[in-house]
Amino acid sequence: MKNIILVGFMGVGKGSVAREIIKISDYMSIDTDDLIESMENRTVKKIFEESGEEYFRNLEKKVSLWLQNSVTNTLISTGGGFYKQKNLKDIGVVVFLNSPFDKILKRIKSHPNAAKKLKKRPLLNDLKKAKELYKERLPQYTAVADIIIDVTDKSALECAKELLLKVKTDA
Repeated sequence: MKNIILVGFMGVGKGSVAREIIKISDYMSIDTDDLIESMENRTVKKIFEESGEEYFRNLEKKVSLWLQNSVTNTLISTGGGFYKQKNLKDIGVVVFLNSPFDKILKRIKSHPNAAKKLKKRPLLNDLKKAKELYKERLPQYTAVADIIIDVTDKSALECAKELLLKVKTDA
């Protein structure tokens, strides 16, 4: 088993798919944003507000180096911009969870904790900017991906099963 790195736009369902994968496989799971929040003892939102995006991206770099040197056989859910880490392919197989922006937004807004989910994602405060960011990142996610899973209108379990099958096939 090698590490699996989930990348994709914020709110696409990386955490949901990760939770399903750990239920049906032998993988352990780590979330890069959770690691950063633990390191800093503050939320991603607070880090952005108080220290800025550049500071946050430096924390992601620190986490990526730790993952590369210290973590194996693990499913790694990443924040929306983590895909830019230069050592991504050295950490594991990169799986891009893809869905159209409108579907991602609909998914977040229809969630029982929608307000909390939106609050947790500071870059979604301005939907016009968020959509531009999505358009900018889409080809970049595709470029770094070893595997692409279209999650549109699929359950997290369906996506998890498809992902594990593709990872096994590509191994």
